[in-house]
Amino acid sequence: MTRFVRSLTTAATTAATVAVLGITLTGCGGVAASLSAPPSPGLARQATVKGAPTMAPGPGGLTPVFKHGAPAAGRSVALTFDADMTADQGARAAGGERFDNPTLIALLRRLEVPATVFMTGRWAEEYPAQARSIGDDPLFEVANHSYSHYSFTPDCYGLPKISAKRMTTDVERAFAAFRAVGVNHVVPYFRFPGGCYDDTTLRALVPAKVTAVQWDVVSGDAFATDPDAVSEQVLSEVKPGSLVLLHCTRSSAPVTEDAVRKIVPELRRRGYRLVKVSDLMTR
Repeated sequence: MTRFVRSLTTAATTAATVAVLGITLTGCGGVAASLSAPPSPGLARQATVKGAPTMAPGPGGLTPVFKHGAPAAGRSVALTFDADMTADQGARAAGGERFDNPTLIALLRRLEVPATVFMTGRWAEEYPAQARSIGDDPLFEVANHSYSHYSFTPDCYGLPKISAKRMTTDVERAFAAFRAVGVNHVVPYFRFPGGCYDDTTLRALVPAKVTAVQWDVVSGDAFATDPDAVSEQVLSEVKPGSLVLLHCTRSSAPVTEDAVRKIVPELRRRGYRLVKVSDLMTR
């Protein structure tokens, strides 16, 4: 019964995230036009770290999907943080809404927690100094969460959907944005906005040559108000090789920092080793 309730809570939280962020199917004409702009030639290729581990193509040559570490990972866990900002939220950021969370990043540094930050290209453009700082720190790696944070499938929590022919362009534009603001240590991993994908999207992203990275533990931190509930949910579901979904956007995940203060020491007390996705993928 508890697991069933958590599943409902997760779905409701994701829907609430979409609603509160103001993502709707209307008023997107200007954004759609901006999304059609191609990335600068060569920037997407230069953005990624050469030699970062990736998975082999999936069945039929589709983009591979990584959800959980192999048994060889042992008691390793990857904490991943989504830096969400949609392409049309510049006005809200200009009005004072904070889509970043520098104190959370500072906490990860103090606790010496390796982490993978899945960053949208729009977030990197809004917070270039922070994006560079994260990319320059060997404790972290930066991965791709799309440029626009628009859906790659229909019916994904109300997110506007981009067409199949724009999917690779959107991913490459995020890599180009990272390069343009000087982000280093970018790995060739991609996380679908909303976590929604299907064979059509996996086929469309083949030219991007990325490994799609999802998760097996949902923290429930999006719009949560109780850090204890977030930490308890993570700690109750984590297992060797887990990828944990968290967020580093202050306006939409205000208690994540406090939850991490509880999660990290307890994971270490249980004998878990905290690693980046690239480390988990090689084990």
